Amino acid sequence: MVLIGIGNVLQKDDGLGVYATTFLHENYSFSPKIKIINGGVEGIHLYNVLENSSHVVVLDCLQLNDAPASIYAIPAQEISGYGLNNGGAHEIGILQCMDMMELQGKEIPKTIVIGMIPQEVTFAFGLSQKVLNAFDGYISVILQYLKKHGIDAVKTASQTDLFEIINRAKDPSGVMISQQKEV
Repeated sequence: MVLIGIGNVLQKDDGLGVYATTFLHENYSFSPKIKIINGGVEGIHLYNVLENSSHVVVLDCLQLNDAPASIYAIPAQEISGYGLNNGGAHEIGILQCMDMMELQGKEIPKTIVIGMIPQEVTFAFGLSQKVLNAFDGYISVILQYLKKHGIDAVKTASQTDLFEIINRAKDPSGVMISQQKEV
């Protein structure tokens, strides 16, 4: 199984998936092991990950007509145009990668999106207060999904606070740290 965090930490709540993957990587060990990827805004660069995976969990914020901080778990095939880097003419998001796989006759991995409705998508680091308040519940939904699929999560001895993770999203000069890394 592969967890991919999608989003832009430069746009407040849009960075939710990136923060969640980092939080899970730094605070839990998984058995059997899973791959956790900070997908950021990589879009088309995630094609190979999808192509080489049988089960993918995408963590992202979702633009749905519901209250901010509402949490959803939706099979990716049911989503079209609701976040997942699907916002610009020059962007190919993870859903478009799956469309390309289908057009090429390739098997699409079982994919679910576990997302949250953002309160604020604006040019700022961090998460809005409503999303911060719901973050533990969001992590709990992810862990429940993993457990349902035979993956146990155990908290690590040392824990990293979410605020520390958010503060590390930029270096002291304010320049973004690379989003393309496996965590």
